[in-house]
Amino acid sequence: MVDLILTVCLTANPTDCREEHLYFESRGSLLQCMLLAPAEIAKWSSEHPTLKVVRWRCAFPDKERSI
Repeated sequence: MVDLILTVCLTANPTDCREEHLYFESRGSLLQCMLLAPAEIAKWSSEHPTLKVVRWRCAFPDKERSI
């Protein structure tokens, strides 16, 4: 599993931001995550029209975090 971490802000209030975590299988490669991320971000963005993705990154999930 790979963690796609989005920093999202409210469109109505751009200073109100938070992180969203999307988990998906990408053959365990962060490079693969980088290649798949734009499509996942577009899908997520279309499902959350009041939020704007301002930053994103790929990482391996924290061991303590439950998926």
